[in-house]
Amino acid sequence: MIFKDLNIIEPILKALQEEGYTHPTPIQEQAIPILINRKDLLGCAQTGTGKTAAFTIPILQHLYNSKGDSKGKRKIKSLIVTPTRELAIQINESITSYGKYTGLKNVVIFGGVKQGGQTDALRRGTDILVATPGRLLDLISQGFISLQDIKYFVLDEADQMLDMGFIHDIKKIIAKLPFKRQSLFFSATMPPAIAELSSTILKEHERITIKPKQATAEKVEQAVYFVSKPNKTKLLIHLIEENPEASILVFSRTKHGADKIVRLLTKAHIKSAAIHGNKSQGARQRALGNFKKGELNILIATDIAARGIDVEELSLVINYDLPNIPETYVHRIGRTGRAKASGIALSFCNQEEKAYLKDIQKLINQQIPLVEEHPFPLDENEEVPLAPKPSKNQRKKSKRRAEHKPKEGENMSKPKRKKYYPRKRG
Repeated sequence: MIFKDLNIIEPILKALQEEGYTHPTPIQEQAIPILINRKDLLGCAQTGTGKTAAFTIPILQHLYNSKGDSKGKRKIKSLIVTPTRELAIQINESITSYGKYTGLKNVVIFGGVKQGGQTDALRRGTDILVATPGRLLDLISQGFISLQDIKYFVLDEADQMLDMGFIHDIKKIIAKLPFKRQSLFFSATMPPAIAELSSTILKEHERITIKPKQATAEKVEQAVYFVSKPNKTKLLIHLIEENPEASILVFSRTKHGADKIVRLLTKAHIKSAAIHGNKSQGARQRALGNFKKGELNILIATDIAARGIDVEELSLVINYDLPNIPETYVHRIGRTGRAKASGIALSFCNQEEKAYLKDIQKLINQQIPLVEEHPFPLDENEEVPLAPKPSKNQRKKSKRRAEHKPKEGENMSKPKRKKYYPRKRG
C-alpha cells in the first residue's frame, strides 16, 4: 500500500513525497482511514511507529477541506496535548512539514521559556495548537486561549502524562472542550488509570494496537555487554573511539548520572551534552538542535527528556543504565528503529542489572545477543548488592507482560561476529 491509496488530498501527498514518504507504516495504514471517516480512536503504540503522521495527516485534511467555513481571525480548531517540550516541538515541526501546501497555521506552546513569543503567535491566530499541559492551562487562565471552537483533540503519550503527574491537568483541559468533537487518544501502555481516562475522552471509538515487537524489536539489531559499573564509562569511550563518525544517543537512568557521563567524556576529550529536566529549555533545545544538525555526535539523555527526539539516521542507541521498567527499554531502542528504518541498540549490564535484563527479554520475547569479547568483561565473582526491585507504583505502571513468555528451552544466543558491536545488515 502507498499513501495515495488512503484517499489523502493532493497538497498533503505532495508534502509527503518531498519528505520521502511513500509507504505508510502499520499504524498509519490502519489509523488514517478511521480518522478520515471522523471516528474517535484509541491507539496503543509507542514513539517510533509513525503515529505523529497517523493523527496529523487526517486533521490537516479535515481542516483544509473546511477552510471555506471560517471567516475573520483564525480560531483554534485542533488541540494536540503532549507531555514534554521536546515532543511538542517535534509534533509541531511535523505538522509544518506535512501541511506546507495547505495554507493552515500551527503554533506550539510549552513552559520553561518566556511566554511573549507564544502569546504573540496566538494573537495572530492559528488553526492547530500543540501544547504541554501546564503552559496551556496557564494561557487559558490568562485569556490568551479559548477551546470553545475545538473540533479535533489529540492526547498523546497518555501513560507518560500519568508518570509525570499531569492527569489532573488533563482532566481540567477535557472539561473545557466542546462535547461535539473528534478525539484521539494515544498511549504506549494501558494501565488501569489510563484506560479509565480514555473512557472519559472517547465516545464510540475504534482501537488500534501496535505491539512493541512489531514496532521495534524486530527492526533493531540489539546486543548486551556484561560490564562492571566502574568500567561502563571506559567501555562507552572505547565504543565512541571505535566509531568516531557515529551519532550516538546514550541513556542514563538519572539526571545526575547523565551529567556525570558528560564530565567523564569531557575528561577523555570527547564532546557531548546532556538533556534532562534540570536543564533550562534553551540548553535542551541547543543540545538537541546541535545533535540533529550533526554538530554534536554524542547526546546523553534521561527517558523523559528523550521523548520527542526524532533524528534521521541515528546510528546507535546505548543503554548506559538498563531501565527497571521493561517497556522503557522498548521506547529507548525505538529511537534508532524509526518507522521502516533499522538500527543498532547496545546495552551495558552490570551484576545488579541482570534482573532487569531478564524482564526485558521476557517482554520482547527474545534473547538479546551477548557480546563476550570486549576490553572490560564483568568479573562474575564481584560482590555486589542485589538489584533493587521496582516499587509497587512502578509495577502498577508497567504493562502486564504475561503473554510475552520466552519459548521453552530457548538459550542465550551469541553473535557470530567477534565485533565490539554488531554491524548493520545490508
